Amino acid sequence: MVKEDIFRSLKDDDRVLIRNGGEGSTDKAFTYLSGAVGGLFENSSIVAGKEGIKLYVYSLEEETAKATGLDLEVAGSVKQMNENLQRDLKGIRKIGLNYDSMTVNLFEETKKLLPGAEFFDVSKNIMEARMIKSAEEISRLQEAAKISSEIYSEILSSLKEGMKETEVAALMNYRMMQAGASGVGFDTIVCFGANAAEPHHSPGDRKLKKGDYVLTDYGAKYRDYTADTTRTAVFGRATAEQKEIYSVVYKAQSESMHMIKPGINGKLVNQKSYDVIDATKYKGRLMHGVGHGIGLDVHDHMAFGRSDFTIKENMAVTVEPGIYIPGFGGVRIEDDVLVTGQGYRMLTVAPPKDLLEA
Repeated sequence: MVKEDIFRSLKDDDRVLIRNGGEGSTDKAFTYLSGAVGGLFENSSIVAGKEGIKLYVYSLEEETAKATGLDLEVAGSVKQMNENLQRDLKGIRKIGLNYDSMTVNLFEETKKLLPGAEFFDVSKNIMEARMIKSAEEISRLQEAAKISSEIYSEILSSLKEGMKETEVAALMNYRMMQAGASGVGFDTIVCFGANAAEPHHSPGDRKLKKGDYVLTDYGAKYRDYTADTTRTAVFGRATAEQKEIYSVVYKAQSESMHMIKPGINGKLVNQKSYDVIDATKYKGRLMHGVGHGIGLDVHDHMAFGRSDFTIKENMAVTVEPGIYIPGFGGVRIEDDVLVTGQGYRMLTVAPPKDLLEA
């Protein structure tokens, strides 16, 4: 499915209405359908159907909206915005909404704004379309992955004993922006030592010391599309145990990744990493799905977990197995790949085969 397929199944007089709430409750479908780069577009809307897409925005973002080349309706007040929507949707009986992203309050407000309309859910259609990346989306993801990959060696060389996790996270964010990122795709994770046993650890005041694991999970955002990369190194000399754990995770990632091609069930890719790890003394130390879609969101859609999921050409996904040992630390390796007609193509630079020592 591609963007146009969202509307192809609609009747001629049906419409799709995408409504943004305030900051923190905007809908990524607005960005996806409009193609707008930047801007918050709080409380803005899209009305779309077979005849095309129209944006309803406030005057403060008029210039950003104009750059999309789409039909545009500009309002100077909430009253005018509501009147514009009511006018253009007058007589439309069936209106599709993105239920997955709409708050209850916004849904209730929409019912009052358009009394008598019958609403239906188009969230599945939107998500299925977003799974398959266009050439422009792939280009943006490739650039985001390139930036994420390029800064890593400099980060390792910048590590100093006594640095805090928060310092390294701040440095990584700065370097990504300096290298051309338009922002960071998500909160950067930096884990030292035993903290690396927590997959979603938040950087804190833990200070770096010799022999620590240094696990970094980060992603540059480029024109609204985000990469997602995880690397694990050791500050100083790695122990035999640390190297062994890394080699098992590397093998798990490699074997899962080489299964990727159109038509394969994603849960088989997931199971391969579990099989590799559970065949070692680290059985049971992987406890999450080994991959997900990337795009406008860092977790753009499901991919490699325990549920059925068919891999399709031009999906962009991560592969990220790990081993986590409380009180000791952990290793995760994550890379971004594009599904091609015959297999996959790396978006991030391939991970090192051996555990890096900084």
